[in-house]
Parts: sequence; C-alpha cells; structure tokens
Amino acid sequence: MTSGSDGHPPDRLGLRGTPPGVLLLTGAVAVTALLAAVLGLTVPASLPPGNPLPAPARFGIAVAAFAVAQLARLRFRTAAGMVSITWGEAALIVCLYLVPAGWLPAAALLGTGAAWTAMSLLADRRPALELVRIAGSLTAATALAAAVASALGQPLLAAPTPELALALIAGSVTYLLTTAWFGGATLALRHGVPIGPPLLAALRGKLLMFVGNVAVGLVVVALLEIDARWLLLLPPPLWLLQQTYRHRLRADQERRTWRAFAEATAALNQLDERGVATAAVTGALTLFGAELVEVDVARGDGRWRRYRVDTGGQVRDREVQPPARTEASDHELIRPLTVGSAAVGQLRVHFPPSAPPSARERDAVAAFGDALAAALHDAATHRELRLVTARSSYEAVHDQLTGLLNRAAMLTKGDQALRQLAHDHPVALLLLDVNQFKEVNDTLGHAAGDQLLRLTANRLAALARPGDLLGRLGGDEFALLLTEVPVVDDRTAPLAYALRQAREIAERIAAPTEVAGVRMSVEVAVGVVVADAGTADLTELLRRADIAMYQAKEGGGSVAAYDSSRDAASTDHLALLAELREALEADDQLVLALQPAVDLATGAPTGVEALIRWRHPRRGWLGPADFIRPVENSEQLGSFTRYVLDKALGVAAEWARAGLDVPISVNLSARSLLDPRLPAEIGEALRRHQVPPHRLVLEITETVVMSEMEVIDEVLATLRSMGVQLAVDDFGTGFSSLAFLTRIAVDELKVDRSFVIRMADSPEAAAIVRTTVGLAHELGLRVVAEGVETAEQRTALAELGCTAAQGYHFFKPMPAEKIGAVLGSLLDTARGNVFPLRADGAS
Repeated sequence: MTSGSDGHPPDRLGLRGTPPGVLLLTGAVAVTALLAAVLGLTVPASLPPGNPLPAPARFGIAVAAFAVAQLARLRFRTAAGMVSITWGEAALIVCLYLVPAGWLPAAALLGTGAAWTAMSLLADRRPALELVRIAGSLTAATALAAAVASALGQPLLAAPTPELALALIAGSVTYLLTTAWFGGATLALRHGVPIGPPLLAALRGKLLMFVGNVAVGLVVVALLEIDARWLLLLPPPLWLLQQTYRHRLRADQERRTWRAFAEATAALNQLDERGVATAAVTGALTLFGAELVEVDVARGDGRWRRYRVDTGGQVRDREVQPPARTEASDHELIRPLTVGSAAVGQLRVHFPPSAPPSARERDAVAAFGDALAAALHDAATHRELRLVTARSSYEAVHDQLTGLLNRAAMLTKGDQALRQLAHDHPVALLLLDVNQFKEVNDTLGHAAGDQLLRLTANRLAALARPGDLLGRLGGDEFALLLTEVPVVDDRTAPLAYALRQAREIAERIAAPTEVAGVRMSVEVAVGVVVADAGTADLTELLRRADIAMYQAKEGGGSVAAYDSSRDAASTDHLALLAELREALEADDQLVLALQPAVDLATGAPTGVEALIRWRHPRRGWLGPADFIRPVENSEQLGSFTRYVLDKALGVAAEWARAGLDVPISVNLSARSLLDPRLPAEIGEALRRHQVPPHRLVLEITETVVMSEMEVIDEVLATLRSMGVQLAVDDFGTGFSSLAFLTRIAVDELKVDRSFVIRMADSPEAAAIVRTTVGLAHELGLRVVAEGVETAEQRTALAELGCTAAQGYHFFKPMPAEKIGAVLGSLLDTARGNVFPLRADGAS
C-alpha cells in the first residue's frame, strides 16, 4: 500500500480537496450523459435499405472514432490550468453521417471514457472523478450537438449538400461551445476565478484546430459518398495537420509564456523583501499555472520567513524553520535560491497532478528562481544599506555615549533655531561642566566616568522643556539652548529667568546618586549667556558661555552670567576687522596657500583647494581659524569673498596659459549666498581672467543647503547653470548629510578629515566613509577625502573605493609660485604610470 507525499493514502477517486461546486457539476454532467446515452438508444432508428454495414459495426465505428479523436489530443497550459484540444468535431461530423443521431451519446460515452481511462493509466494518473467529468461533459456535448444537427437536417447517409454542411457545422459549433463551457466552468470552480479567462483561452487555442476539424470531417463525408477507398490517402495529410497544430500551439504558448515571464521578473524589481516575495509567489502562480507557490526567505539574523499563495490568490506569510532537504515529487519543483555561495531562500512550485511540469517549465522555473534570488539579495542589501545609513546618520548627529546631540549637530540645529526666531527675540545658552569628572575617572575608572556622564545627560534631558536644544559638546561639557525665554518690558527679565533655570538645573543635578557603588553628589559649573536671536550665532554664544562658565569656576559658585567687560575677544575682533580692511587694500598681506588633491589610482592632480592665509604685519601669520569667523559676521564678507575669488582665478589663469587643465576650489560662506548679485560678480571675474566656468569649484557646507532659503537656492541654481561646479565640504558632519542631496545638485563630496583620521580605529567612521563613497558613486559624483596623513589611510581609502584625496601625506599647502611646477610634475608622472605615494617629510 502506498501513501501520498503528505502521509495520506493516495486519493484515487479525487474527492479530497475538490471544491463542492466541481462535485456538483460533475454529478450533474454524469447524470445528463447517462440519460442521454440511454434515451438515445431507445429512439427508433432506421438504416437505409441495402446498407452494407450492420448496426453493430456502425456503432463500433462511432465508438472507435470518438476514442481516436481523444487519443490524438494536444495540450497547453493556461493561467487557470491545463487545457486539452482534440479532434472531437471531426469525429462528430463523421459519426453524424454514419450513425443514427440517437446512438451518438452512447458511442461518445464509451469511446471517450475508454480513451481517457487509457491515457490516465499510461500517463496522466487522473483520479476517477475527473475521468467521469470529462467523459460526461463530452457525452453531453455530443448529445446537444446531435440534437442541433438533426433539427437542421437529417445527416445520416445524406448526400453532400450545402444544407447538410450547414447542419454539420452548426452541430460542431454547438459541440465546441459546450465542451469549452464545461472546461472553463470546471477551472473557474476549482481555482475560484471568473469563467471568462479560461473559457476565452480554450476557445482561442481551439479556434484553428476547430476550423481544421470541421474541414476534415466534411472531406471525410464527401469521400465516403464518392468512394470510401479515397480515405486511404488521408493519414499523411492528417499527420501533417496534427504537427501543424502542435507547432502552432507550442509557438503561441511559448510567446505567452515568455511575455508573462518578462512581466513576472519585472515585478520583482522591488526594494523590500515583502514586495519581492509577494510579487514572486503571485507571478509564479500565474506564470506556471501552479496550484501552490511557496518562497522561503533567509534573513540576515538567521530566521526564515515563508510567503505562500494558492489558487485563491491570497498571500500569507509566517516565520518557519530553515527548510529541510526534501526530494520534490513528480508534480512540484524545488529551486534553491543562491547568489554566489550565499543562500537567500528557496522556491517551491506545486503543479496540478494532471499536468506535471515539462522540461521547458523546469528551465523556466530555474530562470525565474535565479531572477528571484538576485531580487531578494538586492532587497536584503538595500535593507542593510538603509540600516547603515540610518545608523550613520544618527551617529553623525548624536553623541554615542549619551544619545544627546553632538557638537556639530548642536551648532547646526542651534543656528537653525536662531534663524527661525525674530531678530530681537531673547534666547539663553547654558554651558555646563561637571566638576568632579576628572576625579571620578582617575579614582573609579573610565567606566564610572561614562556612567556619570550618562546620569548627567539623563537628568538634563528630564529638565529640558519642549523647544529647548540639549547636546554634549565633548568631554564633560553640556549645552542647553533655551528658546522659550519670556519676553516682558523689563530688559533684565530674560537674564533673570535664565539664571533661575541654571540654578534649578545645578540643584537637580547635585541630588545624591550612586556611581560605581559610591554615593556622591554631582556638582556642575554653569555659564549663562542671554542675547537676541539675530545678534550672534551659536558658536559665538558658546564662546561667551564658556567665558561665563570659567567665571563661575573662578568665583567658587555654580552659576555665572556672561560679562562682556571681561571678554577681551570682543574688542579684539573689532580691531581685527579694521586691520582686515587695510589688508584688502594692501594686496600683499592676504595670500593663497594651495593644496592639491590627487587621484589615488594614477597620482594625477584632480583639483587644487585655495586656502587663505594672513601675513599680518604685527600679529604674524594667521590661519583661517583666527579671522574667518569675525569676517563672516561682518559687512566686509563681500569684499573678502571677491578678493579671494580674484586671487584664485588669477592663479587658475596662469595654469591655463601653462597648459595645466586643473580646477581650483574656493570655500564659500553661507552668508555670501544670500547676495543675489554673487553669480554676476563671479561671471564677471571668470570673463576677466578668461577662465572657463568648469575650472572653478565652489565649496559649500551642509549648513548652506539646509537653510531652505529661496534666495540661496536661486543663487546656487544660477551658478550651476553658468557651468560652475559645486562641492560639499566636510560631508558627513551635518545632520542632513544624506537628505540635502535631494535638494541641491552638486558635483563633488569631500569626506571630512575627522572620519578619515578615525576610520582605522572606528568601525563607525569607516562605515560613514564607505557609505559616502558608495553614495557618491551611485549619484555619479566625485569624492575627495580630506586630511590624509598616513600611507595606511591612503591605502584604506583606495580599498573603500575613494578615488581622490588631499592632505599632508601628499602635499602641504604651498605658495602659488610653487604649485605650477608641482602640478606639471604630477601630470608628467601620471602619464608614465608613476605617481608619488607621499610627500617629502610626510609621515
């Protein structure tokens, strides 16, 4: 005794799982067929006198004709299941001519039943219920067709006439429509689909063969009337006709199959696992005419999820154990889904028992499985990239230890908050320093110090109000920006409010707690500064608050307010700006320091960054950090920007005359982009120096892009339309590193030096560099790494796919009179495939 794949005995009758509608239809058809056969035999029938063939012989010929017509079937698969087409119409026409119409139902029942039983035993293994339905439906169709033909004429041994042909054709059409309806109704009831698609598919596939069947039937009738010996010539033409039918059906089916295959694989182009798996199971169900499709997906965490759809069309999914290695049955295909050596899942397609998969369908399932494996792998990769991007974006703006905003994000968001407030709206900044932090670190260890910082951060977060900005600036320093400062007539009220808040915070934080098993009270020093939102940026407020915090430490208290009389920097800034005005007119104090960026593969120069230095007659050499911030906040920014651009374009013009095609980069302040006249001034400078616009690269910061001011967008768009290139400096340090690229079209990303320096020891920094390089490649942008100081960093960047870099490992910033020779040497060595890996004296 044998059992099925599910452990149950084989269902030879075909009752298990059969829909009730199919059972009712089968019963009705079987009863109708039996009644038609019995009643047909009871109808009196008289053969013409002198008939050479006795009645039993004619009946036997009819049985044989119906059987042969079914045995010579052709099959094709539709979306709802397998459809068989036969020579039934030809047999019907011949039998209507040779045998009384009343005998035909019984002959059809015996002939078709015997033929389908034989085919089931030898090949199909169809259950008994399906054999009853097929034989019954063919018998019922024969009875109805015989009735229609007899009503229009008496075809029995009648002379060929147009009237006889019309009657026989009408009977054939009736037979075609009836059998097609029975087949379509069965498929619709079995698979829960509308009857229209399978009915139209059956009629479309049968149409050509129907015309041929009718023609063959009429020819046989004509030959019988003329001389039956002519029938000996029919087998070769009939064989050729059968082969024509077969090739035509196969070509049509393959065309439909590959069109459906293209649509199904195109639907796999999704970005998430659920979308890919859902498209796979629904597409495979339709493409292969399957009864059940399952896709098991392997996830990165070791779990598996199964997506399943049956003929009902509803997709279900659940978590499952890893699929065991099992042998596929004759009616299913199992395809492991792999990409390279990585297993991504498994595809299982269950075919109907009466229509096992052919060799071509096995190939199609294999090809579909490969496309599905690639789509699932891409979806998993995209998911991991989203996670890495989200994690990198979060880590770029949050302190890893406390989860608060880090210094860069605090500055960026703080400046944004200040710009959104009215110019005279008061704000307060509180800068806190933990007094015992060094002692805790030294005596209890760094783990205890980290615990102390987290405790302080949690207490500060609990005290912050909606609208406040809280961040950890580094070490044991925290900053709290209060934007909801009360506005009253008393001008001292904002400071009084801020001081009250600072004292309350200091008292709350000082509440006794336990750190590393030691009970202690955490004391902080708080520096407080109050200013109108439009009078200073957050960097300046932090500088003032830092002065106030040290005043608190020196005074022995916990809270102190900023005192401008004790701030030497404020008056020094004013003097520095006056001296800058003289420097702009002197033309020999502000000089360029030029630093090349080189191609990591060839050593060729990819660009040169123009850095400004101040050769001050009294203060000595000043770097940008000494004077750029005061300049950006002064009215001299426009003159300073034009001065630097003019110097840089003059150097670029000299390179062009020397045959050096290397772009020059100039840093542009955010405030400069607020001037709508800037593009025209840059265009005039380019024309004056005869420098093509693409040779100029303007480096902007992410703060510029996140301003969301219309004038900045217009200025940048105008510069782009002129052909000037845009680069994003210090990419990755702002909280908007990824989002801003959707607003502003740029040509180059510059990876911030902080990530380059830390990437050898920090997986997070390496992940940010890798993500930035991959993002630049995806968007077709150049990427340059800043601050490369060692050969190990250069090698690591090359392995991550970074194409260009600059830093002391290659060249230090150099005067304009030396850069030309260096660029020429780099170009010459690059042409000879020899390039310097380091600069003299670099480490």
